[in-house]
Amino acid sequence: MSTSILRTADAWWVRTPAGAVRIDSDAETTAELLADRSAIDQAAGEPVPVESLALVSPVTAPCRVVAQMTNFVSHVKDAGMNPAAVPLTFFRKTSGSISGPSDDVIRPKHVRLLDYEVEIGLVFGAPMPVGTEITPETLADYVAGVVITNDISARDLQLPKTQFYEAKSYPTFTPVGPALVLLEADELKRFADLRLRLWVNGEPRQDMTAADMLYQPVEALRGLTRFQRLDPGDLLLTGTPVGTALSAPPKPVEVIASLLPAATKWKLFFKGQARNPKYLQDGDLIEATVGTDDGAIDLGRQRTVVRWTR
Repeated sequence: MSTSILRTADAWWVRTPAGAVRIDSDAETTAELLADRSAIDQAAGEPVPVESLALVSPVTAPCRVVAQMTNFVSHVKDAGMNPAAVPLTFFRKTSGSISGPSDDVIRPKHVRLLDYEVEIGLVFGAPMPVGTEITPETLADYVAGVVITNDISARDLQLPKTQFYEAKSYPTFTPVGPALVLLEADELKRFADLRLRLWVNGEPRQDMTAADMLYQPVEALRGLTRFQRLDPGDLLLTGTPVGTALSAPPKPVEVIASLLPAATKWKLFFKGQARNPKYLQDGDLIEATVGTDDGAIDLGRQRTVVRWTR
């Protein structure tokens, strides 16, 4: 049975039907808490309303934050690519981009095209040195649980620079939580049943299950551990489905643009994107959920508000 872990600035909590129960632990990091599973299992005491807690990210920084790129079939097709030709690809984000499930998302002054990407985050509970063999049977030995994440992206920096690190690493660009949901091995087998949903100001933008993923966790981790060590408390974002503000231009426009000088091409592209109302605006409310349709696994609801730096 899954266990939902919550975190406040001064304590860790287990979510129960009656409310949140404080965990008797001195753990300061996610890794330290995961190593103290007995404290989680033995959490007792008077429950308090979850709504009364000022929740922060259940994944603590510093840690490694790795992300899969274009990992949903629907997103790949929307980007104008062939899913059969898309390789398993990763990029890094700074852990300084991690923020809480209700913290404001802050758009820097120089960013104009701010986008959202709801994703499932894998949180690791055991060391995974380079060369670790990952199988369906051993996956639960390494993946402790899952969290809601939002891979906030500055598209006007990401695209012309053809790199993701800066565009996705500003402070507050990785909201995490509200809960770190620890899964049993049988529950982790239902990963593909998890449905990702995102709304902006109540308008549905993204809605797809993880069955749409090109590379499921076992295959992704097999590729990642060929070159990247992972440790307890590290975070892997597993990709986002169709529905982001950014979308590929129609093929005729793309062909014409390919004949233009790079500076002209990007100028025209961003001029068109500036008219796209789906990019995040000051005061927009982003809500995200992840869970199975039957409610057996529920990662909670993330609510963040966009604020523009003046």
